[in-house]
Amino acid sequence: MNPAPNLILIGPMGAGKTCIGRRLAERFTLDFVDADQAIVDSTGASIPAIFEHSGEAGFRQHERQVLQALLDGHGQLVSTGGGAVLDADNRAAIARRGFVVYLRVSVPAQLERLARDRGRPLLQRPDREQILHEMAAARDPLYQSLADLTLDTDLYTPAEATAQLVLRLAAQWQRQETPE
Repeated sequence: MNPAPNLILIGPMGAGKTCIGRRLAERFTLDFVDADQAIVDSTGASIPAIFEHSGEAGFRQHERQVLQALLDGHGQLVSTGGGAVLDADNRAAIARRGFVVYLRVSVPAQLERLARDRGRPLLQRPDREQILHEMAAARDPLYQSLADLTLDTDLYTPAEATAQLVLRLAAQWQRQETPE
């Protein structure tokens, strides 16, 4: 058993972190927190607006501040943004404050799942597939280095992925009930 105060989902966009995260949070009676939504709530601006006005670097600064504050809590399931692992301080906080589940997804599955999505600034380009491959090459080693548990989500519905994770988490994760 690996005790941790929070359950943290990492992985690329389209892996199912929000959808599966909501289901897992309910199953384990955790507070569900979507880090991207927390950024929107704290800044009062949409993620596309933050990218437009502050660029990716400005967004990453907001992400770092919000994630650090979120991870100070306990009893939460935190769904991170796909790029949160790019920051070394974020990686350290994630590893220190949670049991980390890497939801892995292939680029073909991402393309299918994100085909109609127009709200992700990094994908607002004609070369979506190339961008996803580049992000996967850069981020996958970081996801793998942090993961306490990995699940490939390509072949699962959200309900099936949740069922798989419930079984695995019951065997591997112990919720740390009191704050450190």
